Amino acid sequence: MNSLPVLLASLALVLPVSTGGNGDAPGRQAELVAEEGASGAAPLGFDVTAEDPWQSLLDAHRPRQQEQVRIEQRVIMRITPRPPAGGRQDLLAPFPTPAPADRMVERKMGTCLPMQGIASVGTGQDNRLILFMRDRRIVSAALEKACSARQFYSGFLVERSDDGLLCVKRDKLQSRTGAKCELSQLRQLVAVKD
Repeated sequence: MNSLPVLLASLALVLPVSTGGNGDAPGRQAELVAEEGASGAAPLGFDVTAEDPWQSLLDAHRPRQQEQVRIEQRVIMRITPRPPAGGRQDLLAPFPTPAPADRMVERKMGTCLPMQGIASVGTGQDNRLILFMRDRRIVSAALEKACSARQFYSGFLVERSDDGLLCVKRDKLQSRTGAKCELSQLRQLVAVKD
């Protein structure tokens, strides 16, 4: 193996700088120290003015101490608007005629509903959003008075809570346009025949 000549060659490169072999070398060493001081850094982290230059070389190549790292996780759910029922394929296609609808009545329900159960959203009158649930229920969500449902035409974002529920007077909905509104009331919409 040729590791011994490699080791001796590397030592030969370092020794003339650190020990000084002739009378002219100390002057050159002083120049090197002055240049290092002017530049602010020693080459390869080797400080020849230190008491133990080998220790300074080892210290320079040690990994630096890492600070504490904190990882946080946020889950933001995006609820998209409901796609159109017919989905027009052609611009000249006739509008679909709606089937005779029953009258929708609001019924009381709890103050929370599961976020995973929301399939899509639509805008209602004034400050009401219509939430279409995965279990085929329709829920009317009233926003605080200062908010308009029109700001939520492209859906909304909501940060997932620890319990996974969307609750009145607790969670804020953020529209894609930037408005943030709190829920003030949840009501289930039920069809009744006249």
